[in-house]
Amino acid sequence: MYLLVSIFFTSLALTPLLLKTIYPYFWKDAVYFVDLLRILLKYILRRRRTPLFMVLDRFLEQSVAHPDRAFILFENENYSYRDTDRRSNKIANALQKHCSGLRAGDTVALFMGNEPAFIFTWLALAKRGCAVAFLNHNIRSRSLLHCFNCCGAKVLIAAAELQEAVKEVLPSLREQGVCVYVMAKQCDSPGMMAFSDLLEDAPDTPRPLSDRSGVTFRSPAVYIYTSGTTGLPKAAVVNQNRLLTALAVLDSTGVTPGDVIYLNLPLYHTAGFLVGLIGSIETGSTVVLRRKFSASQFWDDCRKYNVTVIQYIGEIMRYLCNTPKRDDDKDHQVRLAIGNGVRAEIWKEFLDRFGNIQVREFYASTEGNVGFVNYTGKIGAIGRVNFLHRTLFPYVLIKYNTERDEPIRDTSGLCVESPRGETGLLVSKITDIAPFVGYAKNSQQTEKKKLRDVLRKGDVYFNSGDLMKIDHDNFIYFQDRVGDTFRWKGENVATTEVTDTLTLIDFVQEANVYGVQVPGNEGRIGMAAITVKEGQHFDGTKTFSHVASNLPAYARPRFIRIQNAVEVTSTFKQMKMKLVEEGFDPACVTDPLYILQDREQSYMLLTGQVYSSIVSGNFKL
Repeated sequence: MYLLVSIFFTSLALTPLLLKTIYPYFWKDAVYFVDLLRILLKYILRRRRTPLFMVLDRFLEQSVAHPDRAFILFENENYSYRDTDRRSNKIANALQKHCSGLRAGDTVALFMGNEPAFIFTWLALAKRGCAVAFLNHNIRSRSLLHCFNCCGAKVLIAAAELQEAVKEVLPSLREQGVCVYVMAKQCDSPGMMAFSDLLEDAPDTPRPLSDRSGVTFRSPAVYIYTSGTTGLPKAAVVNQNRLLTALAVLDSTGVTPGDVIYLNLPLYHTAGFLVGLIGSIETGSTVVLRRKFSASQFWDDCRKYNVTVIQYIGEIMRYLCNTPKRDDDKDHQVRLAIGNGVRAEIWKEFLDRFGNIQVREFYASTEGNVGFVNYTGKIGAIGRVNFLHRTLFPYVLIKYNTERDEPIRDTSGLCVESPRGETGLLVSKITDIAPFVGYAKNSQQTEKKKLRDVLRKGDVYFNSGDLMKIDHDNFIYFQDRVGDTFRWKGENVATTEVTDTLTLIDFVQEANVYGVQVPGNEGRIGMAAITVKEGQHFDGTKTFSHVASNLPAYARPRFIRIQNAVEVTSTFKQMKMKLVEEGFDPACVTDPLYILQDREQSYMLLTGQVYSSIVSGNFKL
């Protein structure tokens, strides 16, 4: 008996060691499973509540439970949950009084940068039962008008500093009968109304629930714009149900009410809004809002505001690692970094330099129906796959022909699953639990993202456009993007939009836009191979002026290659692969090469000396 008891307790004592040796991620997997079930149960219970429970209701809960807790810290301003609630009430009441044509269910376009008014206005519109389209404050003219029109908005609310951009498209807006408000005390432009004055007399009393009584889980909540192969941004529809699920993002990574979150990513983006802001509403945390990212001030801000959680995209990690080293690099309270797109080598360098910070790399897309979280901290992985996750959100990696830009199919017409350890295209089954809503007023592109007859005849999957690989330890890694979109400085750049912009220049015959890799930089930077019309010549100054007026900085092609003719395939598709491989080295490319020079406001001849300084990292891109 004594021997049996000894064996039992010895086995019990050795169990953790055996598990760590044989199943090194057992405990982390177990914690993740429990967390996933907890979040799923919370979501199900919220879906069953009456009246319907939305993200706005979660914010109102936090305002009642913690009215004096700081919600937004912005420069020298401090707004509590109560302050935020009351200020959004004033905006909602002002709109009710002065914008009589605005009804519940209507869409309002918000053209504003990172500032508290962005958050106040979104909450106000949610209280009025309206959907909100987040316009990128960097876009201008044709792109701005396109983005506004494709969401079907009846009202535009713009920041004071964006008045000139609005004026460019004001005639078209007035023709459509759009009400235009500017967050300023004065506005002299006919057709635009100053909104700040209207707020002074507006009461801060809550709006009645009847304002949003017609809102359902299927109702659009926000529109977030994403670039694709269509040439201009697409408005991804984020409905109220999708917004509700976004509450779980920070909660699932261990963020608590006592955390202070540094939000320097654009609020018009998925990462800034859905992850940073919506996630903070769920946890009741404090948000430090910054107008834009600054590598030189990043850690000083973290120390000033006692930041504990930071957000990143891959570029941010690299920018921080490229700043001059300081003695106080590890002197901060940041314990958690949440984001996506960081390379393994940058990840390691970041931890070595800035201390023992938990990095939670994740994968998701604005319109996609599947995501992954690297809850183990395995460097380089975007997540860890498991049976439970795949059961709830069925996905598969399929073989993909990158040259033909299409999935590989077998003799029966079905897609071929990629073996473990090999790269494949990530596709995820469209189900009631994992729906794909699509894009506003763009049924063609919505259908294009659907892949049919994947594993069985008649099934429908969402095509992520991303190439992945799953290793033998069940970690999943991002490999590359397919199609005509490349990523630079955290932004997706649609080659067709840039092509269309370039071909509007009077001397450009054809343009072929693609992304090329630059040593030491994340993503791919824009390059264009163009042909010049007969009898004309390339004008670098005119080209610079045109792209600067029509494209945001991240989408402007940095390099231009002058060709005699744009090469096409037998089906008249532009050939990019060869151009991508040849890159922008003047020693390898016989065609004339030019580089965008901001200081000279022109495209200048790319010399071997400039190329060397780019490759060495001495030339800032």
